[in-house]
Amino acid sequence: KNEDGWTFMETLIVIAIILILSATVGFVAINSLEKSRIAAAKTQIESLATALEAYYIDCGNYPTAEQGLAALRKKPETSPSSDSWGGPYIYKNAPKDPWGYEYEYTCPAPDGSPYGIRSFGADGIEGGEGKDTDIKSWE
Repeated sequence: KNEDGWTFMETLIVIAIILILSATVGFVAINSLEKSRIAAAKTQIESLATALEAYYIDCGNYPTAEQGLAALRKKPETSPSSDSWGGPYIYKNAPKDPWGYEYEYTCPAPDGSPYGIRSFGADGIEGGEGKDTDIKSWE
């Protein structure tokens, strides 16, 4: 006998389809969010590198690892310090990476470059793959 309305089985099938679609959309959204965080970290590293180059042009050296990225905001009080410091080279404190961690600044970089800036990715520790991949200025 055909009745108007939905049977219990039809309702379960519709709910299952909605759940599958929601899970798929959620996965795509999370994946896109992680890709945008990686892109944002790369952009921030490039901006900090530009500020470091301006610092170098004025001072003739890069900040030491101890002086860190703070030297881009405020003239270092420790040696080497230069009277030709023309900063600030960034107008706010150095940003945190998109996952909320401090960028690591080294001078020189592990590959021998004059300096290195690195985000450790989503997990905040060295190494990893996918969203946990380290993002480095020297690669």
